[in-house]
Parts: sequence; C-alpha cells; structure tokens
Amino acid sequence: MHPYRTHNCGALTAANVGEEVRVSGWVHRKRDHGDLVFIDLRDHYGLTQIVTEVDGPAFAVIESLRSESVVTVTGKVVARDAEAVNPNLPTGEIEVRAAEVAVQSAAQDLPMPVFGDSEYPEDIRLRYRYLDLRREKVHKNIKLRSDVISSLRRRMIDQGFTEFQTPILTASSPEGARDYLVPSRVHPGKFYALPQAPQMFKQLLMVAGFDKYFQIAPCFRDEDARADRSPGEFYQLDFEMSYVTQEDVFAAIEPVLHGVFEEFADWEGKNRTVSALPFKRIPYKESMLKYGNDKPDLRNPILITDVSSHFDGSGFGRFASIVEGGDVVRAIPAPGTAEKSRKFFDDMNSWAQSEGFPGLGYATRKSGEWGGPIAKNHGPDKMDKLADELGLGPDDGLFFAAGKEAQAAKLAGLARTRVAEQLELIDESRFEFCWIVDFPMFEYDEDAKKVDFSHNPFSMPQGEMEALETKDPLDILAWQYDIVCNGVELSSGAIRNHRPDIMYKAFEIAGYSQADVDTNFAGMINAFKYGAPPHGGSAPGVDRIVMLLADEPNIREVIAFPMTQRAEDLMMGAPSEVSDKQLKELHIRLAPAVAAEKAKKDTAEVVSPDAG
Repeated sequence: MHPYRTHNCGALTAANVGEEVRVSGWVHRKRDHGDLVFIDLRDHYGLTQIVTEVDGPAFAVIESLRSESVVTVTGKVVARDAEAVNPNLPTGEIEVRAAEVAVQSAAQDLPMPVFGDSEYPEDIRLRYRYLDLRREKVHKNIKLRSDVISSLRRRMIDQGFTEFQTPILTASSPEGARDYLVPSRVHPGKFYALPQAPQMFKQLLMVAGFDKYFQIAPCFRDEDARADRSPGEFYQLDFEMSYVTQEDVFAAIEPVLHGVFEEFADWEGKNRTVSALPFKRIPYKESMLKYGNDKPDLRNPILITDVSSHFDGSGFGRFASIVEGGDVVRAIPAPGTAEKSRKFFDDMNSWAQSEGFPGLGYATRKSGEWGGPIAKNHGPDKMDKLADELGLGPDDGLFFAAGKEAQAAKLAGLARTRVAEQLELIDESRFEFCWIVDFPMFEYDEDAKKVDFSHNPFSMPQGEMEALETKDPLDILAWQYDIVCNGVELSSGAIRNHRPDIMYKAFEIAGYSQADVDTNFAGMINAFKYGAPPHGGSAPGVDRIVMLLADEPNIREVIAFPMTQRAEDLMMGAPSEVSDKQLKELHIRLAPAVAAEKAKKDTAEVVSPDAG
C-alpha cells in the first residue's frame, strides 16, 4: 500500500465499500458525538469523513488532533446510514472507519480558521495567505484560474497562434505608467525595467516574420490598486497578428473569449449565458453618449439621451442658460419609479454631490403626471414631448446631468449604473461583450494647451498619411479598440502604425520631433525601416477574465498571492530593505534621509534590549 494514499479525499464512493484504503489530508473539522468521533479530512480534491469509536484503535490520536493538522488515515470504507448520507458531497455515501492514524504534521493554534465562510481583515488573510488559500471558495477560484488559462492557451493554439516568451528585463519606456526599475550590477548607474507589457517585443516578432504570436504574459506597472487592477503585476493574454484588418483581429479573438466564457458559464451552478457572436461594435462617440463611458455594461437596459435641444429657451432657466452657453443636458431614465418616495430621488442627488458633482436634477412621474421643480418650470407639454422621444412610460421618472459635455457624460454614466443597481435592473445571469471602436487619435490637452495623443500613439490613424496631412487632428479617428464585458474593460488593442513616415507625422502633430521618436523608440522605429508588415493585436487581462467568471468583486480573490493595496507582500515581507553590501554591489547610495532612517533601524536591531 502507498505510504500516503491509495485514493484522494474526493474519490471514494459506495463502489469502494469494504475496501481497505489510505487517505491523507488536513483535518478540516472534528465532531465529537460521545461514543463516536468524526473528522472531515480535506485535500485538494474534496472531503472524506473519518469515523472512530471511543474504544477504537485510532481514537486517542484523533481525539488529540487540532484543526489543519496533516494526517494519514488507514481504514475500511463503510456505507453511511441512510439518514447520514450527504447528497452534496461526492463522498457523501461513505465514511472511512479509522484503524490507524499517522500524524504527518501537527498544526498550532490558527491565526484564522479555514472551516467556515467568515470574513477576515485583508492584512490577516494576506499575511497567512497559505491558510486563506485552503478555504473552499478561494481554493476553487485559484483552480478556476488555472483551468481558464489552460483553456485560453488551447484555444489560441487551435486558432493557429504560436506561443513565444518575451524578455522580463528590458528598457524603460517614457510612455505609460511608472516602471519597476532593476539596477544593473555590471553596468553601474544603469537600470533595466520590468515590462509594462510585451508591446514592442510582440510587434518586433511580427517584423521578424512570425505571423501569429501569443503568450500568457506577466506585466509590471508601479500603479495604485483598484478593485479590478492588482498593484505591481498582472497577467494578460497577449497576442499579435500580421497582415490583418481590425475585423480580422476581432474574428480571431472573439471565438476564444466566447468559448472560454461559455465553457465556464455554469461554474458553481451559476447558469449564465454569453452574448452571441459576433460581439456588438459600438463607436466611442456613441458609447460616451448612450452609456456615459467607454466601458458600458450592456446588461443595464438604461440608455442616456442628449436632451439639450428640449431646454433651449426653456422655462427652466438653469438648463436654458447651460444650453445657451454651449454645454449639454443629458437625461437618464428611471423606469417604474412611480411608487418611489421623493427620498429616492433626493438620495440620488446627494449621492451625485458626494461624487464631486454639483448635483443630479430629476423629474418624477406617476400615471403620466409630472412632479418636481424641473418639470414644473419646463411645463407638462414639453415634458411629455421629451418623454415620448425617450420612449418613457407613464410611471418612469428622469434624472438629468447638465454642464460641460465631458462632466455631464461622466455623471450620466455613473448615474445610469447607480439607478440600475438601486432598481435591480442588471441581469446577473449574462455575460455581455462589446467592442468599443473608432477612438479619436488626438485630443486637446487643456493643461498643456496642445494637441496630444488620446489613447495609443502607435496606432494607425484611419486614413493614414492623408488624414494626418488634410484633417483637423481632433477629427482623426484611429484603428483602436477596447473589448468590454459587463462594464469591465478586458483590454485595449489596435492596428499598429507600421510605417515610419506616418509615425513621424503623427508624433509631429503631438509636438514631438523625429529625433524624439528616434531616441525614445529606437528599437521599434529602426526595425520598421527594414520592412514591417501591417499588424495588430490586443491583450485581454487574465485576472479580469477570471474575476468575471468567478463572480468576484475584487481581483485579489482570483490571484494566489496578491499584494495589499499599498503594494506590500505581508507574507514574504516585500518590499524589504537590503544590506549595505548589496547596495554597494549595485553601485547605489540611498538618499540621505532614507539612509539615516535605515541606519537608525540597523542600530536598534543590534543593540540588546537591556543595554545601558
């Protein structure tokens, strides 16, 4: 018999009754029923119930066990009594009557329990992440992550992509987020950077003649945490293709994403649906108008409408003056709110103010009768006309966001989500994908008082050189696109600008000289001078994909060893100070204030507590 196990803890069934078996795992839970003692033994695969009588050969050992001790149990499989069968467990029809128990590793008192669903503070969970990962929900999430990555890899290979690995130590980039820098020992005063993404390398692979590239790529950015973004590092399904149009890129990746989401749509019995292929294409300008942002949640049925023209010369003076000044009024329907009290509408206004906006106007409606100061001043006939244009029912209210277009769009978008959540309009059983397309190539930077790139400077402008030479820069669109699911941006992508002449011209419009481009992007621009194919790609975020499939609100729940929001690893103690010897090898001298603080700590560590 194997020294540790003949079966795992999820394998034994009624078919094994009468067999002598051996199982190993952690003591998940212990229950003393007087004449019988039960333990649930847990491993990666499941639970097996172990039982012993008080006079049984294993009783003394089992009675002494603490939760999370690791043991090996040898015994006979017996059928449970009918009333004791657990239909929710694959092993629920049997138990193992312990004849021998060997303690492989005794557990001390736990800083946090593994059994149960109680929530614990982030610092405790992350400091003892190895315990947290034993908990059923988190353990399943990490297993799901592995399965999703395997599925992505298989589907990309089936689509004709070849997996490559790109460097982790590379050059710092002047664009994008802050880099993580790595000092060089053999090149004093010089630094590598960890890649924010394999962007330039994957484009260079296309220049090198590899037609379809992908990798599950680690990326590193020194940026703050958010619910859908881990600080420090993240993973993405990075891919690039040669000789493709935007639609070719969509056609290649849509079946991969659709297939993965469909494969895991029923995970944990959630029974969700996935939007049909092809995914909807929404121009950026339309998205900003109808949804108030460029990552719309299409499960939300509410649509925003520009109603500025309705208030031109209106009796409601505030909106009339806003429109007269060239700004806008956006309407957000609030369906079926006739029975809502005025407090619902006032609370929405207070919420908008808490988000930093002046307020959120509203009009109530019940059985076709309007209420509220906006409706009173604008007049019932004009309000009816507005409601007819929006397709509102007699019991649908309205919220209004007014002001400069960008701010009104932002408030309207946030209010659209807030209203849908408050009224429970979002269908949680769907995955709704869409592409946001036709992003503007340039925007006007009010602070710098100049035209600058709005999204990705390396995208091909629609119309190429002719557009750059003949159009107002603010009217030029780019071959850029985002893939969005349920309001979460999974990735940005683009058809790349592979022509040096067009790239120089695009950067010139944004105020950069040819020398700037040659200096800052030498590797890529030089490669393009030796023949580069048209190419494009994208990089959907693996962490966000798993977060959506696991239905987790925070990305930390689908990463095995995440950092805190302050980018600290409490378990391993990173980031940490290093020795003076290491600093000397790297030719690094700490800033005076930092060095003084380090010296103070070093002194405190070597002085005896009872010194002096």
